[in-house]
Amino acid sequence: MRDPGEFITDMSVSGMLNALTIRSPVARGLLKEIKCPKLPKAYRLIKAENIPGKNTLSNFSVPVLAENKLSYIGQPVAILVGSERSVLEDLASKIEIKAEEEKPSFSCRTYESENEIVKREILSGDPQKALGEGEVILSCTYTTEIQEHWYSEPHGALALALVSPLPATPAAATEATPSDKGKKGIAALTIYTATQWPYHVKLSVSGVLGLDLQTVTVAPTLMTPHLDGKIWYPSLVSCHAALAAWITGNPVKIMLEREEDFIFSPKRNKAEIDMCSALNKDGSIGSSVIQVQLDLGAHAVFENEIIDQTCLGSLGNCNHDAYKIDASGIQTNIPPQGPFAGFGLAQGFFAAERHFSHIADTIGQDPAEWRKNNCLKKNQNLAPWFALKDTPPLLKLIDAVAFMGDYYRKWACYELLRKRRRGEKWETEGIPLRGIGISTAYQGNGFLNSGEIGTGNFSVEVTLEKNGYLEIKTSIISSGTKIPFTWQHLAQEILGVPPSKIRLTGNTMDAPDAGPGTLSRDISSVTRLIEKCFSAIRNQRFRDPLPITVKRSDRSGKAQVIEKKTYSDAFAYPGWGAAVVEIEIDPVSFNPVIKGIWLAVDGGKILNERRARFTLKTGVIQALGWACREHLSYQEGKIPNVCYRDYDIPAPEEIPPITVDFIWSSTTIHKGIGDLPFCCVPAAYVQAVSQAMDHHFEKIPLGVKDIWDIWMKKHTEVPK
Repeated sequence: MRDPGEFITDMSVSGMLNALTIRSPVARGLLKEIKCPKLPKAYRLIKAENIPGKNTLSNFSVPVLAENKLSYIGQPVAILVGSERSVLEDLASKIEIKAEEEKPSFSCRTYESENEIVKREILSGDPQKALGEGEVILSCTYTTEIQEHWYSEPHGALALALVSPLPATPAAATEATPSDKGKKGIAALTIYTATQWPYHVKLSVSGVLGLDLQTVTVAPTLMTPHLDGKIWYPSLVSCHAALAAWITGNPVKIMLEREEDFIFSPKRNKAEIDMCSALNKDGSIGSSVIQVQLDLGAHAVFENEIIDQTCLGSLGNCNHDAYKIDASGIQTNIPPQGPFAGFGLAQGFFAAERHFSHIADTIGQDPAEWRKNNCLKKNQNLAPWFALKDTPPLLKLIDAVAFMGDYYRKWACYELLRKRRRGEKWETEGIPLRGIGISTAYQGNGFLNSGEIGTGNFSVEVTLEKNGYLEIKTSIISSGTKIPFTWQHLAQEILGVPPSKIRLTGNTMDAPDAGPGTLSRDISSVTRLIEKCFSAIRNQRFRDPLPITVKRSDRSGKAQVIEKKTYSDAFAYPGWGAAVVEIEIDPVSFNPVIKGIWLAVDGGKILNERRARFTLKTGVIQALGWACREHLSYQEGKIPNVCYRDYDIPAPEEIPPITVDFIWSSTTIHKGIGDLPFCCVPAAYVQAVSQAMDHHFEKIPLGVKDIWDIWMKKHTEVPK
């Protein structure tokens, strides 16, 4: 087996063919015909009818190749295979897709009932009664747009099959024939791909080809930070490569072009959240009515997890005496949308935290003080059905981050500047446009819906060999093939094994199934199992001869049954965070210049502070990109090419000062922290801009044009 420590782009084997994806040109319709020109010898066009097994990915309703129904622009309809990439590109340009177009749907606001993929109705108390009795009623709509994962290498896969080739195809043939369907003969199939979930690739490929699971091996390749963009989509690309290898009998590599990947791969799903709250006399929330609309794209992928985490995030971490949530995940005619540094929790938190700041502004109170008065405290829960097993550290976090950023003094000063501008015609000279914002959030340590599609599996195997080497076998390799620093630290602390003598094995032939590498499962549940393996080896090593092998497995515990649905205890010990962002609006360009970002975190037991700080700072930069500059949207079902050319992610020289600190914790629990910046920073940033401009902004990304429009409006207003 090849060394997985390399990119797919750099991989090549003897006799390897290349493959290109032929895609749907329409957003919705019926596929009538694929007209293909005469192909050179050894070139083939593979269609859905050539699939010997199931034409869907494991656990998801995503077709491997469109059979007759077309659901979005760019949907794979065929695979073109041959030796020369340039020839394939020329042939692909001559292939004509004939379809009977139907009226597409591009909005999660206006939809037919049959387009509702998933729905939630959650009720606590009598919110409608409280709304009628409220002293003040606030209502706003908060929108979070899509975001590109922008990983180092586009999606790709290399499939190597030990198989008897199909009979030679006459030169005049243009495609694989239906008689190819069902042909067996694969003795072994190995897939190389950058994936966070190797066993999902294995299950999907074996299902598509109708093979025994033991026949398929998946070897994860080098993977730099991915922002959860490589959980399920590598399975689709791997199925295309495996199908082509099965039909041709040759190794096949499929590698998406960067622009192709950008336009057609999944993105962070768009969310629109309406929040209406009635306030009590003291400014606390008497009740809230929340409506959540999620654009999930053409096919359901992790739909239950996304809607549940969004609903949970939309409550925030403050008290509501009563509330009602109506949430819908809508099917639209864009590519399937899905996970991005979490499964919707960040979208929910943005709405909740902006709403809390709006409440504080409305009653004339410091947003930090309002949060301290209304946040979850001892013996209180995230929601009635998610019990916390420790006391929320929110008061400590708010004070810690406020001290780091000198928040209280700055907020008071900037509030005086804002009030001064209200009494005069808006000018930029003499009165600087400055603002500061604060936000709090939490994140769990795994899936809420862990029992539905095998995401609750946790298994690891550790062997201490005679030569002193330690081998860790687990299918979770979330950020590459290097040993996670946490596991290195534990190995040295418990067994005295230095990092140079540790090996990590992640291929599905040798490593047990640990589920998908996301939601901090590697740092929480898997690390806990690895620690147990190390301790067991330590107890045996002086009694039993080497090598010693220990295997540990677990499943997510079940916490609550709500509306006949069982949820895990992934949020029993959440990681907590609070962020402060300070900005000043440039008086010429109206671009918000970030003066500083401060983040305080309770991450439980932190084994490597340096690495944890690096992870959080990287997350802050990416969250900031989502909040202010990564403008991206679908237009008539497709991302315009200009969006690819102009996509603006923060450059190294543009990164503002970022300070990260951890509050002291006596717990021995490893908590997830990697997604906290996405849940905290955007709302704090938008609040800072809102204070500077004396306007309640409600969406991200928040661009210069949005700020300019508000300035123009205020500049022309006649002061009273």
